[in-house]
Amino acid sequence: MLPHWIIFWLVLVVSCGYALWRGRRYERIAALVFVAATVLSIVGHSPLRGRYVALETSDLVVDSAVLVAVVAIALVSDRFWPLWAAGLQLVDSMSHVMKAIDADLLPKVYGAAERFWSYPILIILLVGAWRQHRRSIAEQTRART
Repeated sequence: MLPHWIIFWLVLVVSCGYALWRGRRYERIAALVFVAATVLSIVGHSPLRGRYVALETSDLVVDSAVLVAVVAIALVSDRFWPLWAAGLQLVDSMSHVMKAIDADLLPKVYGAAERFWSYPILIILLVGAWRQHRRSIAEQTRART
């Protein structure tokens, strides 16, 4: 079985790469936001032994910025996928609230709550970009006839 970090990077590269290649403006913006958030999260992580023991302030800042970006995309986009992504990003951001409320929250629980939602968000982006590409092909076909 592949380590979880390899699976995450595969999902990230495939979904964001496809969104940058075939998506419209909002899919591309979201892909860039997700890649930047991943890099910034890695740079700001606590040392491995102390990770998720206390509130991860760098992850809180990154997750909050991603939430603002995805909500902004959802407000201006005419597609439905950004609403799902924004909702799941809100759930992801709530993991920090859980840790702030209960400092004794187990590090594995906090870490899992924070990281889990990244996978469905990336899959939603991939599906949104794929559906957008199919729509544009259908529109081009209709325009020719």
